[in-house]
Amino acid sequence: MTPSVLLYVQHLLGIGHARRAMHLAEAMLAEGMRVTVVSGGEPLPSFGIPDVVQLPPIKARDAGFKDLIDEAGEPVDDRLRETRRTALLAALAAARPDAVMLEAFPFGRRAFRFELDPLIEAARRRDPSALVLCSLRDIVVMPDDPHRQHDIVARVRADFDAVLVHGDPSLVRLEESFPPAAALAKRLIYTGYVAAPERVTEVTDGAGEVLVSAGGGAVGGALLATALAARRRGCLADLSWRLLAGPNLPQAEYAALVQDLPERVVLERYRVEFPQMLRHCRLSISQAGYNTVLDLLAARCPAVLVPFAAARETEQTLR
Repeated sequence: MTPSVLLYVQHLLGIGHARRAMHLAEAMLAEGMRVTVVSGGEPLPSFGIPDVVQLPPIKARDAGFKDLIDEAGEPVDDRLRETRRTALLAALAAARPDAVMLEAFPFGRRAFRFELDPLIEAARRRDPSALVLCSLRDIVVMPDDPHRQHDIVARVRADFDAVLVHGDPSLVRLEESFPPAAALAKRLIYTGYVAAPERVTEVTDGAGEVLVSAGGGAVGGALLATALAARRRGCLADLSWRLLAGPNLPQAEYAALVQDLPERVVLERYRVEFPQMLRHCRLSISQAGYNTVLDLLAARCPAVLVPFAAARETEQTLR
C-alpha cells in the first residue's frame, strides 16, 4: 500500500517556508509516496508538485506579523476562516493520509489554530494510527512569554508523534533557539538540511555577475536599494549586476528600483534557476534565510549575507 502524506504550509511574508515544503514533497514523491500539499499563503509556482490545494490566501501586512490580511488587503474575518477550515478538512477527507505534516505549528502559526486544531482532531478521528508531525526549521524565533513556551511543549506532547527538525544537531541544536526543546528530546528527529535537488540545466545567466537576491522580497527592498546605491557609487562597477527582487516585493518599490538603472545592471522579479545561477556568479549578496544559505553552501560561491533582523526576528542573525 502506498503511504500518503498531507503537508500543510502557510507562508506569510517570504517564500522560504513554501520552498522548503515543496522540496520535502519532491523528496517524498521520489520515494514513491502520495503527497498532497495544502498551501495557505499567496499562490506560488507548484515547483512540479502535482497535487497542490490552494486555500484562500492569507498574508501578513508587514514584518510585525500581527495584522493578517486577505488577498484584497482586508483584515481576516470569520467568513474567510470558515471557508479555509472547510477547504482544509475537505482536502484531508480526499487525501486520506497516513501522516499529517504541519509546517512550523505549534512553534509558530498560532494564529491559524482556527483551522489546524480541527485538522488535527479530524485526522485523529478518521484514523487513530495516522501520524501527526511538525515540520520545523533548525532555528526558531523564541516566544517572549514563558507561558507560551510551556504551551508549545505541552501541545507537542499531547498531539504530535514527532517534530522533524530540518537541520544537523552537530551544527545547531533546536535548544539553542528554543531551550524548552530539551524536554521534547524523545520526539525530536533531525532530518538533515532540506535543500534544492541538483538539477542539470543550461544556465548562463549569472556567470561572472554580482547576484543580489532578497528571497521572497516582501522585506527585501532596503537590501536591494542599498546594493544598487553601492553600485552607483562605483562598487564592483567593472562587473555586471543582477538584482532578483522576489515575487512579493511591493510593486511601488519595484518600480522605484527600476528607474534609471545603471548600465550592466538587470532587475528581475524571480528566477527558478537561482540555485544554478549561484554556481556561476562572481559574488552573491543576499539575506540569510534557510534556503538561500543552503543554496550558497551548495554553490560554494563568495557571499555577503545580510540577515533580516527587524522587530523580533532573530533567526537569520543566529544563522
